[in-house]
Amino acid sequence: MQHPDSFMTLPPEQGGAVAVIGLGKIGLPLAIQYISHGRRVIGCDINQEVVEGINAGRCHVHEEPGLEEMIANAVAQGRLSATTDTAAGVSQAAVVVVIPPVIVTPAHEVDFRSIDAATRAVGAGLKPGTLVVYETTLPTGTTSGRLRQILEEQSGLKAGRDFLLAYSPERVSSGYIFRDLATYPKVVGGINEASRDAASAFYRSVLDAEIIQMASADEAEFVKLIETTYRDVNIALANEYARYADAHGLDAMAAIAAANTQPYSHIHSPGVGVGGHCIPVYPYFLLHGAAEGLTLPREARQINDAMAHYTIERIEAEIGSLAGKAVLLLGVAYRGNVREVAFTSAKLLQEALLAHDARVFADDPLFSAQELEALGYQPFQPEQRGAIHAIILQADHQPYHSLDFSQFSACQLVFDGRRALKPAAITAAGMHYLSIGDGHRPLITVG
Repeated sequence: MQHPDSFMTLPPEQGGAVAVIGLGKIGLPLAIQYISHGRRVIGCDINQEVVEGINAGRCHVHEEPGLEEMIANAVAQGRLSATTDTAAGVSQAAVVVVIPPVIVTPAHEVDFRSIDAATRAVGAGLKPGTLVVYETTLPTGTTSGRLRQILEEQSGLKAGRDFLLAYSPERVSSGYIFRDLATYPKVVGGINEASRDAASAFYRSVLDAEIIQMASADEAEFVKLIETTYRDVNIALANEYARYADAHGLDAMAAIAAANTQPYSHIHSPGVGVGGHCIPVYPYFLLHGAAEGLTLPREARQINDAMAHYTIERIEAEIGSLAGKAVLLLGVAYRGNVREVAFTSAKLLQEALLAHDARVFADDPLFSAQELEALGYQPFQPEQRGAIHAIILQADHQPYHSLDFSQFSACQLVFDGRRALKPAAITAAGMHYLSIGDGHRPLITVG
């Protein structure tokens, strides 16, 4: 991918147009990736405001460095346009890349409504010879089963014969999408050999990364699910180690760091919980339709979600009941320095604190007070500093690294949920410092 500063003149247009379905935080960078390799892109989205903004050269995704300039340039040079009429956009494209999100319900059931609706719209505009590739993370068998059926019903065409159908999971992270597209191998599978080969040829033309061909679309879907579930299970194991360390007066992080010097040990870090669009969600995609087996992924989800209650229990073991006391959550984002709240552990911590009758306040430098309220939190105000009894670092935002904790005159304890703070700065302020897996170190008396 070219550096944004050099992205002024696009390469000559080559190949057929690409329709990108879903212009969110991944779909929009994908569109620019394809444009930077000579393609023209028709972006399709159901949000009229998003479409109008893009057609005016404006970018609503702000996490990717340089993306805003790239969007403006691509629109100005006629290589990017957007529409809410997905069928019309698809009818003009040789390749269709589909990437609206699929979510899980509060009951942990897979919600297919958005991808079904997008697929119906794609089918309505599908022409013979078009390649359709799904990049949205899906339960195994969804592309070759559910989505294939919808496409065939809507178009009257036969997948694998009249049009080509493949699956290739996105493997990128917010804020690093262009780097990841250039670095991580692209996994590709099709419903038949022709579909797989066509999808592989397309990605070779728009990516610089290695292409890995799988035996089927189902197998490519499986790749994404197991690589994500591995991380969730690994974190759950680290959390189990941390709880063991706390019970036996050991430092889990020191032990994990030493263990990981052995080349076959890759233990992740424990923490107050697991958030994001992927890690706490995709294990349920793997479990979808699996009535038996997959014991570890099921238990890992329970272990990681239970870390919020464990955190509150540890705090109360040190300073007593939190009933009626004010607790400040630092960071509502699911991870540090990212303005995203999907499945954030802040929600689980808030629920656990309220279950212990605490008064809960939230702060996050990436969100306004109005946005915090809309997300269901009580925003922290500077005049409340003297009322806070305990602080929990939930998201490792850079501004918290230099936070002056001494301003919280009544605070007894800081719980570092991400091992990101300097314990000496906390104890120097006359507070107790705790973190996951620190072995219940003896309280440090200052003075």
